[in-house]
Amino acid sequence: MFVLALALTTTACALLGDDDRSKRLTVGAVTFAENQIVAEMYSLALEDAGYTVDRRFNFQSRESLQPELLSGNVDLAPEYLASLLTSLEPGSEPESDPESNLERLEPLVEDKGLELLDASEANNTNAIVVDSETAGRLKLDEVSDLRPHAAELVFGGPPECSERPFCLKGLREVYGLEFDVFRKLDAGGPLTIAALGSSEIDVALLFTTSGVIAEREWVVLEDDKQLQAADNITPLIRSEVLTPELAERLDAISAELTTEAMIELNARVEVGSEDFRDVARDFIEQQNLLR
Repeated sequence: MFVLALALTTTACALLGDDDRSKRLTVGAVTFAENQIVAEMYSLALEDAGYTVDRRFNFQSRESLQPELLSGNVDLAPEYLASLLTSLEPGSEPESDPESNLERLEPLVEDKGLELLDASEANNTNAIVVDSETAGRLKLDEVSDLRPHAAELVFGGPPECSERPFCLKGLREVYGLEFDVFRKLDAGGPLTIAALGSSEIDVALLFTTSGVIAEREWVVLEDDKQLQAADNITPLIRSEVLTPELAERLDAISAELTTEAMIELNARVEVGSEDFRDVARDFIEQQNLLR
């Protein structure tokens, strides 16, 4: 009897341990305000659904985060449709319609054991930005206007920018821009913002949802050759952990995220120096997304 009881107890503990593990998920994010804000929203929704959440919000790029998703070390992360498509299918040409990009992505991520949920309205695509002094002095309105001046200008962006089709590589191939110097900084974060603000660089890669651009009265150059595509924020999750409840919770967040909302949320972190965790919680509570 003792042996049987011991066996039953051991089995029960093992089952409990399995259940505990199934209710523990890891959420990943790249180290810029927007990605961390949205990842924190996801984390709060998961915790509200009874999950224990491990937060890994310190990835430096998609290139470092993506392998962790594929290996199962990260279960969920906010992604961007056009950028993800070119990452998984090099040489592809994403479109300005998010649904078209989502449709093309679905089989690519499914083959890797991943699933994309509903895309949000928030479209955070790359923005080529100069300060107002540079825009006035060089008469810059469109990205094409940079061509006569690029050889004398310093461009700043994330380290991987030189190989990305929507970044320096695309500016070179589509617009014919050859800058004097490329300064490796960060993904639209404090390093890039500080460099443009101090004139360390002349042209910056920022994002259309950045809260800093309007506050500094910087100028977003019109993408007249339509290099940029629909980069809507979308949850990417491992198929193995996805449940109908999780899909419902995450899709509810996407339904509330607009470009205008993200500009406001990003400004609170980038300009107002608020903690991204507080900003995320405020938004998710205001939208009644916690039960």
